[in-house]
Amino acid sequence: MKIGVADTTFARMDMGNIAEKAIRKSGEKVDVIRYTVPGVKDLPVAAKKLLEEQGCEIVVACGWVGKQAIDKTCAHEASLALIQTQLLTNKHILGAFVFEDEAKNEEELGNIVEDRVSKHALNAVNLLLHPDVLRNNAGKGLRQGHEHAGKMRGERK
Repeated sequence: MKIGVADTTFARMDMGNIAEKAIRKSGEKVDVIRYTVPGVKDLPVAAKKLLEEQGCEIVVACGWVGKQAIDKTCAHEASLALIQTQLLTNKHILGAFVFEDEAKNEEELGNIVEDRVSKHALNAVNLLLHPDVLRNNAGKGLRQGHEHAGKMRGERK
């Protein structure tokens, strides 16, 4: 089994390496294929190439989004294209996007990146090999990059 990791040179941290380490730390026998591109708008074709040309069953797309409005527009466009790529290939692409302005300082941002990318990488492993893990966590308000929101009190039946 192969898991693809697409990342960018625009990122200020090596998000692809974080994803690779998390997948390897899971202990599962999977190959990790990495594809690095310049920016977030290049991630959809990277993911498609990983799925179609490299034989990956799933991809983690790691995108760093700058502070400017144009960066957020580019991230939105990339996200839409990643969704379209999922539909065209009938395979999952988990977008691990981090917005540079979602933290107060670089240390906090670094923690968000580590947490979000690692958890998305593990979600890819579970989605591919252990879907019951995800099913058992349904409705628990789990978050990547921030504290878990938790279940609502008085959940409706």
